[in-house]
Amino acid sequence: MNPFDQKLKEHQKRLQRSALETLQINLGRKCNQACRHCHVDAAPWRSEMMDATTAHRIFEWIERYPPKVVDITGGAPELSAFFQPLVKVSRGAGCRVIDRNNLTILEEPGFENLHDFLAEHEVEIIASLPCYEPENVHKQRGQGVFDKSIRGLLKLNSVGYGCGKLPLHLVYNPVGASLPGPQAALEEDYRKALKESHGVHFDRLLTLTNQPIARFAEDLRAQGQWEAYMELLTQAFNPDTLEGLMCRSTLNVGYQGDLFDCDFNQMLGLHLAGKKPIYLWEVDPEHWSKLPITTGAHCLACSAGAGSSCTGALTG
Repeated sequence: MNPFDQKLKEHQKRLQRSALETLQINLGRKCNQACRHCHVDAAPWRSEMMDATTAHRIFEWIERYPPKVVDITGGAPELSAFFQPLVKVSRGAGCRVIDRNNLTILEEPGFENLHDFLAEHEVEIIASLPCYEPENVHKQRGQGVFDKSIRGLLKLNSVGYGCGKLPLHLVYNPVGASLPGPQAALEEDYRKALKESHGVHFDRLLTLTNQPIARFAEDLRAQGQWEAYMELLTQAFNPDTLEGLMCRSTLNVGYQGDLFDCDFNQMLGLHLAGKKPIYLWEVDPEHWSKLPITTGAHCLACSAGAGSSCTGALTG
């Protein structure tokens, strides 16, 4: 029994699915950045990307079973040739669309008009900005990234994002082996610093706990902090977070169309309902609702402290 399941047993809890709300689609591992905390291990040199056959099968599924939300991730998902078609198909099917945007993509050649496209199709932006202080951003994401991120945010503000017209949310990750601070307090710090120093506006701050997988796991082991971090997550387990865990209402799709309970399971190769891959076009929402949720020790990161999900903290 993995440590997360052991915690469920101790608290006499079960992790069960609710209704399907979100189809989260990873378009590939290629990114214009190589961040140290990236659980996808994405980078400019990664070549794994969704192909046309898979993309069109996903489009057909969305049109047949429109979810409330289509959440598009990568890598930098905008690098995929199928990013804009996916946005258009999803919006046409009546779905709310989220773009997991790294902000610096807005500064890349060929993407000068990306902010206009996103605004035109009323795409919700969830943008990664791990700190409002340049030095901390540079530690995680590389030199120069903070300034590019600010320019990207100002571009989004210029077309109505974060200014009461279109939703723009930021994502915070701790720099090291610690849990995020209180989301509301951090949001006020971000809001004050970004507005006063850069004239940037946003709607909400989402705090995420660093997942002990991929590059972050490598860093923990290299620094001799792996066991201490896992113990921190274990001791901070909060049963009140379970109702809000993303795996209960989200179906995660890999760039090859295979299915997972969450993006973290995808990166660990933990397929939906077992070792054999199941593909999106082989299931419907009713079938998905009857399948068990696959868990592991990493699930402790989502359930520690105030909790952590694609929507930020899960408890006050």
